[in-house]
Amino acid sequence: MQMDRDTINTVERVPHGSSDDPDVLDFSANINPRIPPGVEAVYRDALKLSGTYPSDDYPEYRAAAADYVGCTPEEVVPTPGGLAAIRLTIETSVSADDSVLVPFPSFGEYHREVRLQGATPEFVSHDSILETDPTDYALVIICNPNNPTGDVYDADELRRYADRCRDVGTLLLIDEAFLGFTEQESMAGRSGVVVARSLTKLFGLPGLRAGFAVATGSVKNRLEIARRPWTVGTPATAVGTYSMGRTEFITETRERIQHERSRMREMLAGSFDVYPSDAPFLLLDVGGRDPNEIVRAARKQGVAVRDATTFRGLDSHIRVAVRLPDENDRLVDVLDDV
Repeated sequence: MQMDRDTINTVERVPHGSSDDPDVLDFSANINPRIPPGVEAVYRDALKLSGTYPSDDYPEYRAAAADYVGCTPEEVVPTPGGLAAIRLTIETSVSADDSVLVPFPSFGEYHREVRLQGATPEFVSHDSILETDPTDYALVIICNPNNPTGDVYDADELRRYADRCRDVGTLLLIDEAFLGFTEQESMAGRSGVVVARSLTKLFGLPGLRAGFAVATGSVKNRLEIARRPWTVGTPATAVGTYSMGRTEFITETRERIQHERSRMREMLAGSFDVYPSDAPFLLLDVGGRDPNEIVRAARKQGVAVRDATTFRGLDSHIRVAVRLPDENDRLVDVLDDV
């Protein structure tokens, strides 16, 4: 679909966490503070190969991604990050005047991408979206675990809902950007489902811009035809291929996040209403206080936290990442003072 100028001009960019100040301890973005050992050497070796065009079929990258999420290499569509996979899916499955089910509170880019196609997002509470009837929608979007609440969907219920969507001809897009931090199996390779994956979060490399979509049948064919040639660069595919095979690093990260998340919830519960979470972040209700004041006060002490009031439906919340133990202690100390 060709977007008209008015549509483009009325769709604003969505605010995100992340600080580019190296002197600030950044809890506003949900990025693993550690990267897989050996990445530097892989990147250096890949740089030597960057003087030629990469192979556009990306066989090693597809194979690593397939092993990582449990699908076939043929079902993997390489993209420069998870958001690129989301955009590719929406622009190839949604037309003007379509309606799309979008969860809230959740990642703001979903409704932005829907509106860029001239379609209408219909917002549904993230914790009741599996109860909706998908019949009249071109697409249903689910974030699992949900951002910013952090809760993961019951796997059996999610599979049943995916079957309902498939039976009525509605495509289901599942953003699994944070699923690697959990033990839940991916929905990758299931008929009627597109899974969007990012290597940003778990492997601590947001600047790498590497991810992929997984789809089957005619949906996969549309994605493959629409994706740009050489969509991911040689360093990104080399590092991504290497990182997805680092099972010890993934296991250690999951265990650390689980332990630290539980510890942080206990320490923060005295000052905030802390939401349960299966993700590498916690959503905090600040009660009657001004979230912006807390964000500013924490920043003055060298700690960045996310103003979560930018998420639809939240008006008294902040979100904090789960980082390393001493960093998490620092966050708690700062939030106790603000």
